[in-house]
Amino acid sequence: MTFADAFFYLFAILTVASAVMVITAKNPVHAVLWLILAFFNAAGLFVLLGAEFLAMILVVVYVGAVAVLFLFVVMMLDVDFAALRAGFLKNSPLGAVVGAILFAELIMVLGWKFVAPVKTGLSLAPLPKSGSGVTNTAALGQILYREPYVYYFEIAGLILLVAMIGAIVLTLRHKEGVKRQSISAQNARGPATAIEVVKVASGTYTIPEKAKEKVGA
Repeated sequence: MTFADAFFYLFAILTVASAVMVITAKNPVHAVLWLILAFFNAAGLFVLLGAEFLAMILVVVYVGAVAVLFLFVVMMLDVDFAALRAGFLKNSPLGAVVGAILFAELIMVLGWKFVAPVKTGLSLAPLPKSGSGVTNTAALGQILYREPYVYYFEIAGLILLVAMIGAIVLTLRHKEGVKRQSISAQNARGPATAIEVVKVASGTYTIPEKAKEKVGA
């Protein structure tokens, strides 16, 4: 057994064990931590396969953004997980149907290799030859940023941009009674609106109209 085989079995066993702990952990924070460990081990498998770009994306995007963000959301929000578990039996028939569909799809994916073994050896784009000096990242860039894949790549970026804007618009809430800064109103201020000259007779006093509105006089 070579070092590559030993590391493959090590990463594979840790990935499967971490995935099992994700779905069996009762504490959601612990589940997210197990998920991060599964991502790291999956990244190790990608490195062994020579796909260093996918490994880096898995670590930077999923571990550094998605998993950590989910961890902070779970820790900051006061989620009643007992109420969520209470609806498990009510939604179990739908979950069973979805699980059966996913299981059938996995069987079809695995069985396709035996149904048409010739087509599994075909590749949509040529892979870089070993020793050619083209790295895995450069090869992916040449495929993604050339026709016709560049158009699909740009469409996917626009869809994600629209989804991000929609999420911000739907979750943005303005509180009533909160004083907000108006740059245009500040720049348009002049002596007539900035100060108020009040002539008060000797021995008397008066309250300006703007001050009366503030104090409710």
